[in-house]
Amino acid sequence: MNIIQILGHVGQDPETRYTPNGQKVTSFNVATNVRKGGQDVTVWYRITVWGDTFDRMMAYVKKGSALIITGELDVPEVYVAKDGQQRVSLNVKANAMYFSPFGKGDKAGQQEGGAATPQKQQMAQQYAEPAFNSPQTAYGQGQGSYTQQNDDPLPF
Repeated sequence: MNIIQILGHVGQDPETRYTPNGQKVTSFNVATNVRKGGQDVTVWYRITVWGDTFDRMMAYVKKGSALIITGELDVPEVYVAKDGQQRVSLNVKANAMYFSPFGKGDKAGQQEGGAATPQKQQMAQQYAEPAFNSPQTAYGQGQGSYTQQNDDPLPF
C-alpha cells in the first residue's frame, strides 16, 4: 500500500456519482506545485471518496478550496491525451481530509461577495484542525491532547 499526503487546491467542484450497485463515489482533482529546476511544476491528483465518509465536509469543498488529503496512491497509469501527448494519471483514494489553514484565495466556507457566516466559519475551523489535535488521539486517549512535560534543553 502506498500512502500519500497532499496539500493543494481543488481544481473543480466535486462530482458525485453512484455505481451500478448503488455505492456513492465522489471525485475531484487537486493541484499541487513542486519546485523543480527553479520552476514551479503543477502536479494533478484525481481524488476519490467512497461512501458518505466526508459528506458533511464535501458541502464546503469547491473549486479553489485548499485541502490536505491523506490517502492510498494507486499505481500510476500512463495514457495518451487528446493532444497526442503521453500523460500520467495519479489516483488517490482519500482516507482523511482537512481544510488547510494555509490556503490562499478561496477560504473554505466563504460566500461570494462577503464574509462567511459564523456557522460556516465554525465548520471550516472544525475541518481545518488535523486529527492529531483531537482529544481522541493516541496521545491522550480521550483525556486531552499531548503536551510537553519537560522544558529542559536536549542533552545533545
